[in-house]
Amino acid sequence: MTSPRLLVLLSCVAAPLLAAEPAPGLLGFLPEHAAAQAGLETKFDAQLNPADLRGWLETMAAEPNHVGSPHDKLNAEFTLAKFQEWGWDAHIETFYVLYPTPLTQKLELVAPTTFTARIHEPEIAGDRTSGKTKDALPPYHAYGADGDVTAELVYVNRGMPDDYKELETHGVSVKGRIVIVRYGGGWRGLKPKLAYEHGAVGCLIYSDPADDGYGAGDVYPKGGYRPADGVQRGSVADMPVYPGDPLTPGIGATKDAKRLPLSEAKTVLKIPVMPISYADAQPMLAALAGSVVPPAWRGALPITYHIGPGPAKVHLAITSDWSLKPVYDVIATIKGRELPDQWVIRGNHRDGWVFGAWDPLSGHVAMMAEARSIGALVQSGWKPKRTLVYCSWDGEEPGLLGSTEWAETHADELQKKAVLYLNSDTNSRGFLQVAGSHALQSFVNQVAGSVRDPEMNVSVLARLRASLLVDGSKDGASAPERAIAKQLAAGQEVPIGALGSGSDFTPFLQHLGIGTLSIEFGGEDQQAGVYHSIYDSFDHYDRFGDPGYHYGIALAQTVGRVMLRMADADVLPVHETDFSDTVGRYLEEIHTLADNLRSSTEEKNRLIDANAYILASDPTETYVQPAKEGVVPFLNLAALDNAVLRLKQSAATCDRAGSQALAEGLKLTAAQRAEVETLLQGMEQALTDNTGLPGRDWFRHMIYAPGLLTGYGVKTLPGVREAIEGRRWAEAEKYSAITGHALDVYSDRLDRLSAILKPVPPKN
Repeated sequence: MTSPRLLVLLSCVAAPLLAAEPAPGLLGFLPEHAAAQAGLETKFDAQLNPADLRGWLETMAAEPNHVGSPHDKLNAEFTLAKFQEWGWDAHIETFYVLYPTPLTQKLELVAPTTFTARIHEPEIAGDRTSGKTKDALPPYHAYGADGDVTAELVYVNRGMPDDYKELETHGVSVKGRIVIVRYGGGWRGLKPKLAYEHGAVGCLIYSDPADDGYGAGDVYPKGGYRPADGVQRGSVADMPVYPGDPLTPGIGATKDAKRLPLSEAKTVLKIPVMPISYADAQPMLAALAGSVVPPAWRGALPITYHIGPGPAKVHLAITSDWSLKPVYDVIATIKGRELPDQWVIRGNHRDGWVFGAWDPLSGHVAMMAEARSIGALVQSGWKPKRTLVYCSWDGEEPGLLGSTEWAETHADELQKKAVLYLNSDTNSRGFLQVAGSHALQSFVNQVAGSVRDPEMNVSVLARLRASLLVDGSKDGASAPERAIAKQLAAGQEVPIGALGSGSDFTPFLQHLGIGTLSIEFGGEDQQAGVYHSIYDSFDHYDRFGDPGYHYGIALAQTVGRVMLRMADADVLPVHETDFSDTVGRYLEEIHTLADNLRSSTEEKNRLIDANAYILASDPTETYVQPAKEGVVPFLNLAALDNAVLRLKQSAATCDRAGSQALAEGLKLTAAQRAEVETLLQGMEQALTDNTGLPGRDWFRHMIYAPGLLTGYGVKTLPGVREAIEGRRWAEAEKYSAITGHALDVYSDRLDRLSAILKPVPPKN
């Protein structure tokens, strides 16, 4: 599901304990154990073979691989057999989920001229699987509504909130009409949702060649970019409300689970929606009249882009099979020798929209290489200190189905045992991309510094650092890019980013509060051009994704080190000051957001009073002046301000205590050691609140969440930030208190850790 995106920085969830400053030794390890760990990782690397990755990818991408397809089940059985061959205790866990598939689809332009959309991706010479359509589903959007509508067409650019504000200034309404929007600017599922909220009866989403077609580079098969008939499939379920099976929110979709009626499923959309190619979009857009679009709305099609409405009129009809389908999760375990009830969990999904070579099998085969190498280590006599759990997820593409249902089914056990969930999805040639919880930032920097980049013969960390420095120095660099470059130039660590949604980490981090990392490579490939299309094939990936599969090996090495070190660390390797500093920056952003909103509102209202917008408009064009907005008050965020102040003090004290304890050899009693392990295992859960976020109580994390109006994109301190953005002042103050309380609970745990690791002498 992971969409093509810009480089993501490094990030991780609070989990464990580390030195106050990154030390030359291995973080979390006593000095006398570091050499053995380094030797173990050398043995791990020796088992990795790029030919294995290539062979597994070709086998698994040989046939259509969507939920419910014969090959989807075959791939589950293939993965299970491999895990068992490599010595893992593995089984398949099956769930039964609502998964609609198209029965009939029709799209035609009926006025002022006629045209019938192809809704089909033709075979391409040189791509051996592009003609294998017998078991493939046609291009469609999962969880859009069935319907048969005929209406005028309106072009709404990306279909995001600001686009509807722009449409209002042109005096155009989409009520009772069908909208056509282009991909990009926000998650696809928000486009039909916002269209429905504005009164539209249908939604078409197309890929403009400016974004991932001939405007970006040579199209497939000459280059890797989207050909004229290529279509981006995808889910449009309202996943910012909750992911997973729409009929079983909060509980596992087992065979006998209690299910909602379809009419009560909150994440199923209310209007029909269809993805189309730019070949099918062009005649429809060309038939529009009305105002010429603003410059930012123009794509690369050889037409003049108009808004409408009409005279283009479109007929859209969709019927679907709304039955339950099985999803097959493969779960493999190697039990820990000392702490079997602490789980280090690794996952990558296996299902694709069609063949899924890049998304997701490129990441999945790297995970398989890790599992094979770990199995060889076990066969040689090594056993991990903590339990390793490897998960091959099914059903990620429609809505994180396999991972969410497994996490909900095993929620109690996971919250008691999981110390880390590590996710990957896609992988290709390029730069390290890591995101997650921030207490593991130093740990991830150290791991990345120990892996060589296949192209540049420096560490993957050094190459990432260089890229970020260059990006921040370019003309037009964003404020965050410049800030990161400034930090790096001053010698600071590569910062790590925060997780929103878009892959299988979501239920672990944002629902259960389990420390999480997402790790991939990418940025130098041409995979965006075939994203979620039939051309995401083995032949395409072999040419344009990761020729030689060297970055598949780099991913296996990077993730393998994280898994092995987390499994065997003397103390889980966290640096709490990284987390507290990051939350402090988020709080500064919140205050700046409120202040800027207050200033911009005052200025906008002054311009309206002065009739400036009308005077500045073109009198030959329709223009509707925006409405005045209410004054932005000064908010009481003291609960959050005070909690962050305390967090910084508690984190610094805990890091100093942890550093001293490691230096002195962790001289703790068995009872103290057990309490430290328990406190560290549950750290991230302290950042959750059972009330959840407003209007979506499934999301419980008070620091990280996908935005209601961003989809995949993260919102940090989401309860407060989104309330301010939505001008809900009482809600902002309420969630300041809720978020502050969560941080205080977190600080309580840090203070207790400090007391155990460095006891305060008793008073006389």
